[in-house]
Amino acid sequence: MEGRTINIGNEQIKIPAMNKRILLYIIVGFLGLWLIFTTFYTIEADEVGVVQRFGKYIVTTQPGLHLKMPWGIETVKKVRVQRVFKEEFGFRTVTPGVNTVYSDADFSTESLMLTGDLNSALVEWVVQYRIKDPVKYLFRVRNVEATLRYVSEAVMRQVVGDHSVDEVIILSRKQIAQDVTDMMQSLLDNYETGIDIVTINLQDVNPPVPVQPAFNEVNEARQEKERIINEAREAYNAAIPRAKGGAEQLVLEAEGYATNRINRARGDADRFIAVWKEYANAKDVTRRRLYIEMMNDVLPKIDQKIIVDEQMKTFLPLMQLGKETANEKQ
Repeated sequence: MEGRTINIGNEQIKIPAMNKRILLYIIVGFLGLWLIFTTFYTIEADEVGVVQRFGKYIVTTQPGLHLKMPWGIETVKKVRVQRVFKEEFGFRTVTPGVNTVYSDADFSTESLMLTGDLNSALVEWVVQYRIKDPVKYLFRVRNVEATLRYVSEAVMRQVVGDHSVDEVIILSRKQIAQDVTDMMQSLLDNYETGIDIVTINLQDVNPPVPVQPAFNEVNEARQEKERIINEAREAYNAAIPRAKGGAEQLVLEAEGYATNRINRARGDADRFIAVWKEYANAKDVTRRRLYIEMMNDVLPKIDQKIIVDEQMKTFLPLMQLGKETANEKQ
């Protein structure tokens, strides 16, 4: 095969003729490489491969090296089923990391919502999801991400509309997130999107900017109210146990006094009954003993004693002796 000559300026350059065998080898090599690259494919550890033959779904392959029919007869779409994706509402993250940078654009059309008590709130949330069925994810819905955003926004507005502004901002955030998760999952399953909701986080919930000062004043008033209530409860908890303790002490003292009086009365009654029984058995002896015991108690307490004999006719001598004794003392 002869070469050919080309003119470049005033010079002529002769190009040698290409050997047909070499050209054939190049064509065969190119076809071989194309065959290899269109026949073998690799699925990563967090992926699955959805194989289509002339556009029709055939099989789902797991991670590893696989074969397929070449030259475009079979195609493979790789779907990351182990990765957790997220969609942001009311804000956008520009640069994630330790110092996260957020977009300055206004997304209030997504976040501005009406609560059940006819108040407004700016609700920002994040939906985290995973692809659980790659076939449904690829072929059942035209645009899964857009469908997810529409469903999430609609459900969030519905749930927020069923709660008061206080519940949305402070009291029931976890319950609201759980309700939205359940309702979204039900709708996405009905639409056959192949998506599994991992979690929904309410990032930030605030009143609209024009009413934030008034809302802050209301919160401060509520905090002051809670502080006063807590102080009153503290005082109550300190005073009531003390009063109860004093009352219980008085009751115990009264019960002890009553028990003492009852026991003493019973003891006196038992003693009287015992004495009466002895008196009934020996009346004369008992009478004398009682008389003597009484005299022993009474006589030591008397300063002047006059002993009178039964046979004495008059008290005169004794009375005179008593007067003389008195005069001597003077």
